[in-house]
Amino acid sequence: MQELIDQLPKLAKDKQNENKKYFAKLKKKPPKNLDVIMQELHTNEFQKTDCLDCANCCKTTGPLFTDVDVDRIAKHLKIKSYQFEKKYLKKDEDGDLVLQETPCAFLAADNYCLIYDVRPKACREYPHTNRKKIYQISNVTMQNMAICPAAYAIVEKMKERIPLAHKSNKRGY
Repeated sequence: MQELIDQLPKLAKDKQNENKKYFAKLKKKPPKNLDVIMQELHTNEFQKTDCLDCANCCKTTGPLFTDVDVDRIAKHLKIKSYQFEKKYLKKDEDGDLVLQETPCAFLAADNYCLIYDVRPKACREYPHTNRKKIYQISNVTMQNMAICPAAYAIVEKMKERIPLAHKSNKRGY
């Protein structure tokens, strides 16, 4: 697994132009069943992929924390929200609350999350490959492909399952 994780940034970069074009075409004419297909691809991939074998997202990136996330996690930790923010979070250049550092302070040595039941919404939804209208978050998806082996595999399978043909195909896929 680690070998694949180490290769992901290069694999994703090599596919970046192809994926930008693909998502641009997908956005222009998404198939009616896109959300159903993406849910199926996501479900199938995560039946094979165990996040505990990887945890690369927790090791290399940090989620955005909403005020609701902060309050929920602080309550779980039995501290005040402002104490949680001061100890673990900072505001990024966009003014969003993010982790002060990576890997995540709540990632245990065995890749388990110490706050799993109250983890941020962004963590619960990661890598966002089952989100409706995935073409609307194509930049995030392409970033996640460099971090998450499952996201990379899902997008590659999406391109196989929904090939976007050249102009000669009137249907567009």
